Amino acid sequence: MLNERFKKMIIEEEEKKEEKNERLLVDLCKCHISLNYLLSPEMISICVSCLLKVALKKEETDEAQKEVEMGLLALCNIGNLKVKIDLYLNEIREIIKYHQEHQNLTRLAYQSVWLFLVKRLYCNRFLEDIVVNKLHFGREARRELEELTKCVNWKKKEEEMNKEEAKEEIALMRWVETLKIYFLRCKLWNELFFGLICGIVQVYRAAKGNNGVIGNLCISSLGIAAERSVVKVEDLLKSGAIDAVLEEIHQPTLDDNIAHDSLIFFMNVSSRLKEKTDNKIEEEERKATKRKVFEKLEEEGYEDTITTFHKIFDFLHRNYSLGTSLNISDYFINI
Repeated sequence: MLNERFKKMIIEEEEKKEEKNERLLVDLCKCHISLNYLLSPEMISICVSCLLKVALKKEETDEAQKEVEMGLLALCNIGNLKVKIDLYLNEIREIIKYHQEHQNLTRLAYQSVWLFLVKRLYCNRFLEDIVVNKLHFGREARRELEELTKCVNWKKKEEEMNKEEAKEEIALMRWVETLKIYFLRCKLWNELFFGLICGIVQVYRAAKGNNGVIGNLCISSLGIAAERSVVKVEDLLKSGAIDAVLEEIHQPTLDDNIAHDSLIFFMNVSSRLKEKTDNKIEEEERKATKRKVFEKLEEEGYEDTITTFHKIFDFLHRNYSLGTSLNISDYFINI
C-alpha cells in the first residue's frame, strides 16, 4: 500500500544520522497525513516535529511563506485529538506570538495554526487557559473575521477570483469552521464570546445572498454556540444572532441544511431558557432574557413559521445526525 510505503520512507529518513533530506521528509509527512486522518503515535511524533520546524521559519519570501502555509495546513489536518502537548505547545506559542508582532504568516497559515490548537481543546483545561487568556484567541479570531469579511469580494463568482482572493474566502470559511469547533469544545467562559458571535453575525450578513456555504456555516456555528452554557442567551440576542436566524427561516425558499441548523439554533435557545437556577440574581436575569426573546419571536411571527416546518421534522431528524427534536413545543418559548 502507498500509505505503508510513505510510513516506511518517513522512518528511514528520520533515522538517518547524516545527510537527512529535510525537504523530502516534509513532503513525505504531508503525503502521509493526507492519506490518514488518524496517525500512529510514532508518526505523530515525527510529523508534528517535522512540520513545526518548517512553520518556525521566519523568512518572508514568497517561497518561504508558501512552504510555511503548506506545512501548517498539513499540521492542522492531523485528526488525533490527544497529541502530547509537549510535542507542540512551545513551538505553536512562538509561531503565534511572532506573527502577532511581525505579521509574517499568510491568513490561511495563521488560521491553520489556530485550528490545530482549537481541535485539541478536548478535555484540556490547561490548554484552554493558554488559548483563551495567554494567546488571546477571541481577540485574534474577531479581528481576522472582520478583516477577511472586508477583503472578500462578495459579488465575484468563484471562477472569477484570482489566487489571493480565493485564499481569503477559504480562510474566512475555515475561521467560521474553527469557531464552530471552539464553541463545541471550550468550557472556559470569557467576555470575548460576545465579540465572536457578533463577528459571525457580521460574516453571515455579508455572505447572505452571495455565498450560501459560508452563510450556512454561520447559522450552524450559532446553533452550537446557543447550546453551550458558557455562551449567554442575552449575548445571542444583543449580537443580532437571533435576528439573523429569524431572517433565514423567513426566506421563501430554504435549503434543508439551513432549515435543520435554524431549528437546532431555536431548539437550543428554548432549552437554555427553560433551565432554572437557585441563584436569585441569575434566575431574574434568565426570566428577563426569556421575556425579551419571547417578545422578539412574537413580533417576527416566529410561531407560525416554525409550525410550517412541522411536517419535515421527521425527515430532518433522520437525515441530519438525529439532531432535531420531533416535539414542536421544544422550539417554542413560553412565558
